[in-house]
Amino acid sequence: MEGIKDRVAIVGMGCTKFGELWDKSPDDLMIDACWEAFEDAGVDPKDIQAAWVGSTMSGRRGTMLARPLKLEYIPITRVENACATATDAFRNACYAVAAGIYDVVLACGVEKLKDTGFTGLPGNLEIITSEVTPPSPPPMQFAMAATRYFHHYGLSYEQGKRILAKIAVKNHHNGTLNPKAHFRREITEEQAINAPMIAWPLGLFDCCGVSDGSAAAIITRPDIAKNFKQDYILVKGLGIACGAQQAVLQNTYDYVHFQENVAAGELAYKEAGIKTPREEIDIAVVHDCFTITEMIIYEDLQWSPKGRAPEDVESGFFSLEGGLPVNTDGGLKCFGHPIGASGLRMIYEVYKQLQGKAGPRQVKNVRTGLTHNLGGSPGWFTSAVAIFGRRD
Repeated sequence: MEGIKDRVAIVGMGCTKFGELWDKSPDDLMIDACWEAFEDAGVDPKDIQAAWVGSTMSGRRGTMLARPLKLEYIPITRVENACATATDAFRNACYAVAAGIYDVVLACGVEKLKDTGFTGLPGNLEIITSEVTPPSPPPMQFAMAATRYFHHYGLSYEQGKRILAKIAVKNHHNGTLNPKAHFRREITEEQAINAPMIAWPLGLFDCCGVSDGSAAAIITRPDIAKNFKQDYILVKGLGIACGAQQAVLQNTYDYVHFQENVAAGELAYKEAGIKTPREEIDIAVVHDCFTITEMIIYEDLQWSPKGRAPEDVESGFFSLEGGLPVNTDGGLKCFGHPIGASGLRMIYEVYKQLQGKAGPRQVKNVRTGLTHNLGGSPGWFTSAVAIFGRRD
C-alpha cells in the first residue's frame, strides 16, 4: 500500500483570531481564514478545483463554504468527525490531490460556538440505544482518566495536581506569545492548583474553553508547489483511528491510555518513516482539551515511557526550550477550541514553525512537526495524527 508521504504540499494557510467573536458570523470567519490562505499561496478562488469544509454545528452541506467564497459549481464536501473534523477535511483533500484527481484544492474548518450559549461541548447528539446510560460530559470523562492515572502510577492528589498545573502554566505562557490566541495571560502553578473545581480533580485551568474561529489550507502536489513558493510544506504521514465502543465494555479498560491515539500515531509514523518519535519529532500541537489529556498523549504517542510523563513535565522537556516543545501556540487551552476548526489551526502552527515564521514562539531548527486531535468518548474516540516536514 502506497502512503501519502511527500505526495502532497501545503502552499498557503490562513487562520483567524480565536475567541468570543460576537461581531463575526461563520461566513465572516471562513472569508477571513480562506483569503489569508489565498494570499499566502498567491491564488484566487477561481483557481480552486474542489474543497472540503469541516464543521460540527455551524453549517450543513458544501454550500456553507460555496456561498461566502462564491465558489460556484465545484465539488465541495462537508466533513464532521467530532474534534478531528478539520484534520479529516484536510486528510480528504490530501487524498484527492495525491490520487491525481485535482491539482489545487482548499480545506477549511469553521465553528461559531459562543452564540449558541454552550459553555462546553454539547451532549451526545447520536441516538444509539434507548439512552438509559447516564450523561457523561467531557469534564467527567477526563476526570476519571486523571483519577485513574494518579492511582495507577502512585501519584498523590497533590503530586498529580502539581504536574497538571505545570502543563497549564506552559500552555498559558505559549499563548501569550500568539496574537491570534483566545486567552493571553500568564498563570502560576498555585493559581492552577487552587482554581475552582470543575470535575474533581480537574479545576478551571485544567480545562480548555470553546471558541469561535476558522482556519484554512491550500493543497497541491509538490511538483506544482514550487511554482507557488519555495518554502512549501510537505505532508509526511496521516493517521485516523476510530474506536468501536468495545473497550469500555471490558474490565481491562485502564483509562491511562487511549488506544485510538496509539493506533493513529502508529499509522502516521509508519507513513512518515519515523522510528523514534521522541527524537524525530521537533514540535507538536496536540489535543489538550484537558491537562490530563495532554499528559496521556505524551505516552500514547511514544514521547514518554508509560507512567513517566510526569518526569518529563517536571524537567521541562515539553516547554518551548525543551527537547520536544508541545503546544507552542498555546494549545486548545489558550488558543481556543472551535471544534470544527481546531485541527487546521494546529496545522497552521506547524506550517509557520516549519517555515521559521512563528515569531517570538519560534522553535529553532524545526524540520518535522506533528498535530493530533481526539474527539468523542473513552472507548470510542476518533483520533487523528498528521506529520509534516520541510522540503528537502
